[in-house]
Amino acid sequence: MKPLAELPAAATRALLFDIDDTLTTDGKLTAEAYAALERVQRIGRLTVAVTGRPAGWCDHIARLWPVDAVVGENGAFYFRYHAGRLHKVYWDSADARARNRQRLAAITARVVAAVPGCALAADQPYRETDLAIDYCEDVPALPLAQAERIAELMRAAGLHAKLSSIHVNGWFGDYDKLAMSRRLFASEFKLELDRDRDAVVYVGDSPNDAPMFDFFPRSVGVANIARFAGLIATPPKYVSRASCGAGFAEVVARLLAS
Repeated sequence: MKPLAELPAAATRALLFDIDDTLTTDGKLTAEAYAALERVQRIGRLTVAVTGRPAGWCDHIARLWPVDAVVGENGAFYFRYHAGRLHKVYWDSADARARNRQRLAAITARVVAAVPGCALAADQPYRETDLAIDYCEDVPALPLAQAERIAELMRAAGLHAKLSSIHVNGWFGDYDKLAMSRRLFASEFKLELDRDRDAVVYVGDSPNDAPMFDFFPRSVGVANIARFAGLIATPPKYVSRASCGAGFAEVVARLLAS
């Protein structure tokens, strides 16, 4: 990974970013990070949160934050608040989502029982499409090897599984953060990411960001990405000096200076 100071000063049309431990710091949204996000949108650039967080959170984020859209539950949907109402677009049909929720319920108890110390994530009641197992947010932090064990159990049950900085997420369906971001930009902003990827900056911090790190030439990891050294299939191209929200603000400062 190259230092952020070497990030090319190309014209930026959109800033995409993870939330937990990328925009937030120790579970909090700092004034510094929020103000940096607001500055980007104020100068006319698209801002899109791309997160593993649940639909309930994403409803709030899309309505109230300085974002043009939010991709949630690792690509299961995007929400956009536009022209006075919230638009919701899902990868799967309502029937498919209902069937998958029933299947996930049967898997949850097995996974939690098999890995002592983990727990169903506190935000699970607000999820519509996936299973989130907490390994360090509201439970004493487990070693990353245990988080990987959770992911292995999910995959053995037929789920796609990804580690975030706080949860292991599992879901049925052939999508991820990148797939839904492509759909969002084509449908809502008339941008083809395969063609326009050089005009986008993505900022993240954990293994579930790997498809985005791989796809975008100007992908950035905040400094705390070092925690996952060796666990990210494709690391970002650049890295900030600061961690978490301060690292996000550092990225914004670099883009504005450009």
